[in-house]
Amino acid sequence: MHYAIPSPPLEWNAIPLGPLTIHVYALWLLAGIAAAAYLTQRRLTRRGAPSDVVLDIVLWAVPLGIVGARIYHVLTHTQDYFYAGADPWDVVRIWDGGNAIFGSLIGGAVGAWIACRRAGIRFWSFADALAPAMLVAQAIGRGGNWWNHELFGNPTTLPWGLEIDPAAAMFPAGAAAGTLFHPLFLYEALWNLVGAGLLLALDRRYHLRWGRLFALYMVWYGVGRAWLELLRIDPTSDTYLGLPANSAVSIVVALLGIVLFVLRGRQHPEREESVFVPGREPSGNDEPADATTGGAERDGATTGGAETGDAEAGGATSDRAEAQASGSDAAGSADAGSEDADAQARSRE
Repeated sequence: MHYAIPSPPLEWNAIPLGPLTIHVYALWLLAGIAAAAYLTQRRLTRRGAPSDVVLDIVLWAVPLGIVGARIYHVLTHTQDYFYAGADPWDVVRIWDGGNAIFGSLIGGAVGAWIACRRAGIRFWSFADALAPAMLVAQAIGRGGNWWNHELFGNPTTLPWGLEIDPAAAMFPAGAAAGTLFHPLFLYEALWNLVGAGLLLALDRRYHLRWGRLFALYMVWYGVGRAWLELLRIDPTSDTYLGLPANSAVSIVVALLGIVLFVLRGRQHPEREESVFVPGREPSGNDEPADATTGGAERDGATTGGAETGDAEAGGATSDRAEAQASGSDAAGSADAGSEDADAQARSRE
């Protein structure tokens, strides 16, 4: 029996809607972005951030991330875009594939930094909340590579070999029709999902803040991407020091992650108490729902305390009144006793 992972028919890559064309590759990317935004929002709001702040950050980070991803891809695959007779519009045809995650990290980080400053949120607090969600988004986005018949490795006879249409642009020259390839898109998706679970477990156990969880994301993704790129054959990127550009950059990213983890840990050994920039904390009605509820509970406790205090004050007043009444009775008894003694003395005289 023949086992293999089929690829979607090439004609399914685009969905025509009148004058518009929806590219399925873009839908996978949008699904990944939506998942990352949702998960990041849940994580950040649990730490006290407003419920809509992640959407504001996404509106800055995503566009700049897409631009950065494309620029990085083009600059590391120059042989695919700059040659005699090349169509210069290929540089901007993002729907045909070719979006580098490292470029999106750079562009997205710039956008997130701008948005965080505007919202008064610590950039590293946002990055830590994003880290596991980012791996989930990347795992989902790799579905777009599968749909586009790309991101595969050397030929294989393993039962999970990937079928690639010989008519696909990325099909290796000289390979026979029916050749199966290592599904690198699937390997990376699984690597990312395992990494997301690991980061969540570590964060739950050690409460990694101040950018340290994001540093671990850099290490995990960098290591995984470095060895996967060595297996890739569609299309190969430019080389640096004998390594594909993506492998070389992945190694650098992993090393930077280690340095970032150590430095941020030394700079901030204390526990992170707030995701807000000092002086930008919300006030009054701007507090998150959880904080507002807590405040209401605290107000109730204060009110109850006041009522208790009033009761105690009332009791004290009653005690004083009784004491005064007793004192008055005692004084009256003493006066009566004096009058009787005087009467007895007069009678003896």
